[in-house]
Amino acid sequence: MKNYDDIMHLKRPQYEDLPPMPVWNRAAQFSPFAALVGYDDAVAETARLTDRRREMSDEEVEDLNVKLNTLSETLSGRPGARPEVRVEYFIPDSRKDGGRYEEKIGALRTIDNYNGTLIFADGEKILLADTYSISIRDQK
Repeated sequence: MKNYDDIMHLKRPQYEDLPPMPVWNRAAQFSPFAALVGYDDAVAETARLTDRRREMSDEEVEDLNVKLNTLSETLSGRPGARPEVRVEYFIPDSRKDGGRYEEKIGALRTIDNYNGTLIFADGEKILLADTYSISIRDQK
């Protein structure tokens, strides 16, 4: 006699007060189980790469200061001026050491020396302390 030959011909039991479970729900009972909830997220976070903040040389700091002074004179000397600039700046990562460098190209509205920010015409603000380089685009 082979395995289960004695019960192969029997129907599945049916209960009046309990309807049969849909196939979808029965299959869900055997779906994968994550024993360590959050483990995959933790591994992905550890694998995520960040850049280190670069130290600026004296020449780079001086160049940045010259560009900021030029922009400050342009903004104060011509009311309503919106010089086009390209700013490379650092965004610190909120979860781990390091961060990433971003680039913003746009019309500069003002330099807020009190709060240490560059404010663009679209309202975006960039901290001067996080600014790595500024390029002033050609004015016409």
